[in-house]
Amino acid sequence: MKKYKIMIIAGEPSGDLHGSSLVKALFRTANSDLSLKITGIGGDLMAANGMELFYHINNLSVMGVTEVLLQWKKVKRAFELFRHNLKTDIPDLVILIDYPGFNLKAAAFVRKFSISLNQSIPVLYYVTPKVWAWNRSRLAKIRENVDHAALIFPFEEQIYRKAGIPSTFVGNPLIDYYEQVVADICSQSDLNANNGLAKTFTIGLLPGSRAAEISSLLELMLESARLIQMHCTSINFIVSLSPAIEKTEKHLLMFNKILEEYSKSINIRVVKGVSQKFFARCDLLVAASGTVTLEAAIWGVPMIIVYKVSALTAFLARRLLIVSHVGLPNIVAGYEVVPEFIQEAATPEAISYKAISMVNAPSELNEIRRHLGMLRRRLGGPGASIRTARIAMHMLRCNP
Repeated sequence: MKKYKIMIIAGEPSGDLHGSSLVKALFRTANSDLSLKITGIGGDLMAANGMELFYHINNLSVMGVTEVLLQWKKVKRAFELFRHNLKTDIPDLVILIDYPGFNLKAAAFVRKFSISLNQSIPVLYYVTPKVWAWNRSRLAKIRENVDHAALIFPFEEQIYRKAGIPSTFVGNPLIDYYEQVVADICSQSDLNANNGLAKTFTIGLLPGSRAAEISSLLELMLESARLIQMHCTSINFIVSLSPAIEKTEKHLLMFNKILEEYSKSINIRVVKGVSQKFFARCDLLVAASGTVTLEAAIWGVPMIIVYKVSALTAFLARRLLIVSHVGLPNIVAGYEVVPEFIQEAATPEAISYKAISMVNAPSELNEIRRHLGMLRRRLGGPGASIRTARIAMHMLRCNP
């Protein structure tokens, strides 16, 4: 029986989610005459599906220049373990998932190491760097050190083709998780009814999965909710508690302390994680910019996107971003489908005013749902993990 070793590197909760589906797909697509050993950096989901972790992502989930600098020792330790494991347990294939600041350096190291060995170690990049948003210079690094790119957005194909990088649009992995959802959701209240939920108007708060996001966004969202509640007393609120926050005691204490200050003035409940049921019971979301906004878009839930980062990160972002929007639904659509409030514009007054106007305008909410349905269809059908796994298997078998 032929034995292959695959190393996978994912550095964030979303990478763990996509990576877990990929690990499962890799084992599923391996023939009976082929044995796989999968190791790497990931989280609980990847481990649960059979990957052996040599470093856990809990210490790596940071975003922004200042935030990364504060966690530099942990990031450095992760890279040291990556190099050690690459050298001592040489893989037949390396798969990188998102996390570009780390993974582009990892790709370069794999290339350098394989040259020193005079042995090919192919690199597959799944959920590639968002070069369409900023830092297109990364394309040169990808072309030099990555053998194949598995793309999750259809508009990326032209960018990678022009750059001369072998690539395949595999579809968006989020579609896999929500393939049972009807593409066109005409009314969120109908979806609530189908899930046995009351038809009261509910606003969901999604402050993010990183400690820095909870610190900067949770209070902002709760103060916005308080102002909304003052004008719309019948509205219910639910707030998501990320597993990454819940499992770290100091982060959970911070979450609960901020929430406690508002619990008496807002009709709010805490819901663990962000599941299909969370989206199903929400008529409107106030969400941190990130992957979760695309998940919500697939569900057809109208939203307000908010985000704040450190002053240094914001300063650099304004000079490096080459897109006019920050939220993924707006970027994928190519125009503003849902409102955004970023950095200085993200104030409780502005967010609450917009939310109240949306609550009082059902036609606006329905129009947003219509555009979100169009966006969902652009992302293609389910099967991203399986298609990526097939590319990986082809790379393994073609590598001498």
